[in-house]
Amino acid sequence: MTQQLPWLDAELKQLTGQGLLRRKSEYQPLPDGWCLCHGKKLKNFASNDYLNLAHDSRVIASAQQALSKLGVGARASALVCGRTTQHAALEQKLAAFENQEAAILFPTGFAANMGTIGALVNSEDTVFSDRLNHASLIDGCRISSARLRVYRHDSLDRLERELEKESNAPRRWIVTDSVFSMDGTIAPLTELCDLAEKHDANLIVDEAHATGVFGKHGRGIAELQGVEDQIAVRIGTLSKAVGVLGGFVTGPQSLIDWLWNKGRTQIYSTALPPAMCAAAATSLEIIEQKPQRREKLLMLGQSLRTLLEERGLETVTNSCGPIVPVILGAPEKTVSVAEKLQEAGFLVPAIRPPTVPENTARLRISLTCAHEEHDLLPLVNTIAELVHD
Repeated sequence: MTQQLPWLDAELKQLTGQGLLRRKSEYQPLPDGWCLCHGKKLKNFASNDYLNLAHDSRVIASAQQALSKLGVGARASALVCGRTTQHAALEQKLAAFENQEAAILFPTGFAANMGTIGALVNSEDTVFSDRLNHASLIDGCRISSARLRVYRHDSLDRLERELEKESNAPRRWIVTDSVFSMDGTIAPLTELCDLAEKHDANLIVDEAHATGVFGKHGRGIAELQGVEDQIAVRIGTLSKAVGVLGGFVTGPQSLIDWLWNKGRTQIYSTALPPAMCAAAATSLEIIEQKPQRREKLLMLGQSLRTLLEERGLETVTNSCGPIVPVILGAPEKTVSVAEKLQEAGFLVPAIRPPTVPENTARLRISLTCAHEEHDLLPLVNTIAELVHD
């Protein structure tokens, strides 16, 4: 076959030399925090299934019942004919769970972020994006064609100065994750809400890694910090602690109606499979009924951080929850340690630029409720031996 893009080989070779080339692997998730990778059974510290719901028998049963009744796919976009009774029931469940008037579903969390920002923000506006935001938020800001300003959540004085400079913009939008997925740190939503109110701005928050994990009822950081009513737009995902697939937005009916009419990633995408909606609804019920799952998860996170610090391993200051990074710096070293961890029986991903800033390549440990306290020490000891070797 003729090579139509001859420059690709040279570019791929350069990525390889920099330790930045991503290679495909095959993983088979197993119950109780395990997985198979190329036939080897590993303890899985890479999963975002924080509450161990993806393998829950009640969640699986709900999906199976919907599959037998409605089939595999939704067959069309939600706007055309893909919105089934399962979609409507999940929307109602999400609205009630988030204590909001209404909800809208998107095929993925990425689509929820891009579609929501694209529907609300226009080229006359100014959008302020945290430098650690997920790629989906960044891309949503870019496609809006608004003036883009980047800020640091640990230096909000700069954000305030930028808000003052953009006082003449028709609308100002502050966009942030509530939990930053590679650091495990939390956005200062209370301070951001204060700035938004002071400067007549609107706050958009993605609770992707917080839904089900933080807050008395599992609604996330906005609930934890007591600022739910001060946030203009709240986005979430069903593919992490909920254990399924999809994204969503909850809020007043007017917001949901607007996104139904203007959210391109929702309008022009085939709807979620009905079975995923049924499974997600059951997961939300478990999240409501079993707060001890997130309590255990947060306790495991604290225990792991303590063990890492005792071994002299560098993590991120002020991180909390189930995302625990171990900073190694060089991409090549990080990849090498991750490979040796697999040989020792642990799946821990190596995260490299551009996903994280230069010189901050890291191991990203993700905890779930399937893990136990006794799983942590062997992992930490192995990392320490490999890093300090």
